[in-house]
Amino acid sequence: SGRHTGRTEVPLTVIGEQQARKAGAVLTELRGTTVPPALVLSSPRERARRTAELAGLRVDMATEALSEWDYGEYEGLTTAEIRRETPDWTVWTHPVSGGEKAEEVANRADDVIATARGALARGDVVLIGHGHFSRVLIARWLGLAPGAGGYFGLDPAGITALGEEHGQPQIRRLNVPPLGGE
Repeated sequence: SGRHTGRTEVPLTVIGEQQARKAGAVLTELRGTTVPPALVLSSPRERARRTAELAGLRVDMATEALSEWDYGEYEGLTTAEIRRETPDWTVWTHPVSGGEKAEEVANRADDVIATARGALARGDVVLIGHGHFSRVLIARWLGLAPGAGGYFGLDPAGITALGEEHGQPQIRRLNVPPLGGE
């Protein structure tokens, strides 16, 4: 929608539902197995839980830790609307009045990563979250500051696979689109 909808319940659009269904097939292909993941965590927002359902995933736990950035007074606004008052604003470089600080989002991402690492010995972990939060999570997986999330582009229903090689965190796949593109 182009709007900052961190805590607002916004249903998936028809296109969003199509993308979620296709994402399930892509996820199965990327994982190379139809065996269910060891752990599936989702944001509690309806759009995330519905994405999981349409992708054929059974959510083990919905957690606020995977919620989108709390945009505070900017909730529901577009970047263009925010920039009318703060011309060079980005979520990565400016505080969000009444919302979360980047460090707070990073702390949530670190908690999710700790939970995921604890389950990885049992198999794959699937996280269903939101754009800005997921970008912070990628940055934190790599040991980077939360603002580094601005360097990772993620599209709706895009799939990112994180892993490790010889103890070194890495991005295995970034923003793989659902089958059939958009």
